[in-house]
Amino acid sequence: MSTDFSIRPVGTPAASPIVQPSSTAANNAVATELPASQSVTVPDASARIRNDPPAASEFVSHQVVIDRAAASIVYQVVDDRTNLVVQQFPDEAVLRRRAYFHTLDLTRGAPTRLLATDRKA
Repeated sequence: MSTDFSIRPVGTPAASPIVQPSSTAANNAVATELPASQSVTVPDASARIRNDPPAASEFVSHQVVIDRAAASIVYQVVDDRTNLVVQQFPDEAVLRRRAYFHTLDLTRGAPTRLLATDRKA
């Protein structure tokens, strides 16, 4: 019995090769010799030109912010060129909801547990 809680499939699928049947037209084809001006050649692999966009990780930074109103920690990925938040966890809507309910809990006057981000008066 294993100690981890991962789910594994019961049976392992067996890989079978897919064989494409060749057509009779391809089997009966006649080899052709074309002049160099009409033939297609493979370009040199060493002279390959790349036009890839720069990796996204080159221009982003990661930061952690503590949102006191929502009483939670926020993880953000920020674009260094524009200083805009590219990705955030938890989302802004979740933070607003947490801040709303946290404020309701504090204003009710009911005995609530103080969080580490709450100020003590």
